[in-house]
Amino acid sequence: MLLSLWTSLALAGATPQALLEQGMAAQRGGDVAAAKAAYAQCLAADETFVPCHWEIGWSFWTEGDWAHVVEHWERVKALEPTHPEVDKHLGTAKGHLASLAMIKASASGAPDSVRPPVAAGKTVRIRAVGDIMMGTDFPAGFLPPEDGATVLAGVYDLLNDADVTFGNLEGPLCDGGTTNKCGPGENCYAFRTPTSYGQYLKKAGFDLLSTANNHAEDFGELCRNQTEQTLDGLGIAHSGRPGTLATVEHDGVKIGMIGFHTSRSGHYLNDPDTAAALIKAMKAKHDLVIVSFHGGAEGAKNLHVPDKMETFYGEQRGHLRQFARLAIASGADMVLGHGPHVPRGMELVDGHLVIYSLGNFATYGRFNLSGHLSTSLVLEATLDHEGKLVSGKILPIRLEGEGIPMPDAEKTAIDLIRTLSTEDFGERAPVIAKDGSFAPR
Repeated sequence: MLLSLWTSLALAGATPQALLEQGMAAQRGGDVAAAKAAYAQCLAADETFVPCHWEIGWSFWTEGDWAHVVEHWERVKALEPTHPEVDKHLGTAKGHLASLAMIKASASGAPDSVRPPVAAGKTVRIRAVGDIMMGTDFPAGFLPPEDGATVLAGVYDLLNDADVTFGNLEGPLCDGGTTNKCGPGENCYAFRTPTSYGQYLKKAGFDLLSTANNHAEDFGELCRNQTEQTLDGLGIAHSGRPGTLATVEHDGVKIGMIGFHTSRSGHYLNDPDTAAALIKAMKAKHDLVIVSFHGGAEGAKNLHVPDKMETFYGEQRGHLRQFARLAIASGADMVLGHGPHVPRGMELVDGHLVIYSLGNFATYGRFNLSGHLSTSLVLEATLDHEGKLVSGKILPIRLEGEGIPMPDAEKTAIDLIRTLSTEDFGERAPVIAKDGSFAPR
């Protein structure tokens, strides 16, 4: 009915503007096919009408049809080089297209090279933490004292004592840019940490950082680029933007990490087929693969992992049990979750460790830290030559003051994660001792 209506409008001489408005109305109503039909009629009437190229790109975006997104947004860039949003979003679409090219290349034939299997008996000891936001200059007044030098100082020893150290970088490292996230007088959360603070991540020993989260684009494409350039300059591997994959090597073991998020601004957690193909492609080139995800409902009431799709403020935040098990089945050796701002439980899937949330770790100034929102940990996991858990340890942390991580003498995280793991996963949970050590049952 709608398609025939739009066809009639076009035949009756509807203007490109009228067809644009019809397409946008259909898109808002969730009828993507009708929206694309209207935009196509618009472009048939005037191939140079930039708004229809732009909006049909968003229709293809919702379907993950990256080739057509890039096609139309490249046309936008050619017709209107100063278009305010095209550089920001075109780069993300091209990243998704690069990911698909990697999947196709991996599936099409022989590997780039043949690596001998990791020798039996060899292990890798990984330490991992959750959300890191070391202070923000937006709004003013939320940067820590001493230019941030003490934010991670209390846990340097814990973070450096590992073969590989992982964390989730919650927001950009940037010295400029603008944000469209917050309206006048609106109490919202947009983060921007000075690039000079990157030195503290390096000093802490971070080897791998995920940038796949809902704050990566808080200050636009300029700041996302500055973040990646800063991390590259420090020698910290990162993954988050579509097409970015992190690789490090330890003692001859090649370790890959890919970061997923519940938005298409990152590798998309809610597209299981593409996620599985990406992980398989990574596994073909790495000895061990770590999958990181930023997902799940947020806040102190969301300690448990439901066996269903989670929603938060109307957004689908992932069916995380299904995603984690899909990741392991596709070749992941360990899955590290973050996003709810509280710790969640752990389980073993075919001998591989999954932790569903590492909680807040260093979140200065702008985070609610009441209750278990200030309960944190450094997770240690020793993996064998097959990527399976040999042993691990929960090193309990508490966020003090405005969000400074310090060792927790009360060891709250140990008892919390033991309880959550048992309640949520039963016999699939590892055995967690009083001192925080854990192992398969």
